[in-house]
Amino acid sequence: MKKKCIIISGPTAVGKTALSVDVATHFSTSIISADSRQCYKELNIGVAKPTAVELQNIHHYFINSHSIQENINAADFEKYALSAVEEIFQKSDIALMVGGTGLYIKAFQQGLDPIPQVPAEVRNDIIQNFEQLGIEWLVNQIKNVDPEFYATGELHNPQRMMRTLEVKIFTGKSIRSFQINNPVQRDFECINITVNLPRAELYNRINSRVDAMVSQGLVDEVSNLIPYKQLNALQTVGYKELFDYFDQLSTLEEAILKIKQKTRHYAKRQVTWLSHQLPESKMLPPDSNLVIPYMESILG
Repeated sequence: MKKKCIIISGPTAVGKTALSVDVATHFSTSIISADSRQCYKELNIGVAKPTAVELQNIHHYFINSHSIQENINAADFEKYALSAVEEIFQKSDIALMVGGTGLYIKAFQQGLDPIPQVPAEVRNDIIQNFEQLGIEWLVNQIKNVDPEFYATGELHNPQRMMRTLEVKIFTGKSIRSFQINNPVQRDFECINITVNLPRAELYNRINSRVDAMVSQGLVDEVSNLIPYKQLNALQTVGYKELFDYFDQLSTLEEAILKIKQKTRHYAKRQVTWLSHQLPESKMLPPDSNLVIPYMESILG
């Protein structure tokens, strides 16, 4: 029988981490994180990593595995995760992947289709404009030329947005048209579960979590990262807004409100992407008393 990888996806702050620890404990397995930010060892509070106790009790892959000096993409994750899942399968028939970065999950399950090589001058022009005009320019360009990516893509990731823009400019096609049109067949089975909550409850959890992050020392964490604020890994919600505060472009209160607002918007895009790209995924609340029995019924 094929080995099985259970994939738990869902929007930020929905409760995936606590649920995944319960599931991994129940099935005596390890967790592969499918989160594009938790892999960076320099980022902690602002990316809502599992606690030190959780990391000690359950082996996690793709957490604290890279430096912010590295640019990690979906292809990198695919290679890393395939190696990790094979390592897990040496000890267990079941592996567990948990996260909300949809493209990473899709790459792991189905692979990535090759995207045409773009001339250096096209990319260099985009990089120059980004460096001069900032991320807001980049977001607006994506909104105008590639509404498909704008509706569901990671708009806190400049590297991914620049890649999207250069492909659109050079080919005239959305990068989405090149992604995963010819899925590869894995030698293991993936079981998809998407966890979610009613929107009002999810948004309340997001707001509360941001307040908790601030109480836990997020402002100090971001302050220590100021020398690296131009790195791609730090062009992300929770960090960029506080860099603006330190640059006296906003008050602390305004920065916190922006973090909450942008996180809510990101969660909405995650839900849209997951519902469109993983339509076969079983929808459940983030409750281990419901998720684990469902898994057991599927696993037999």
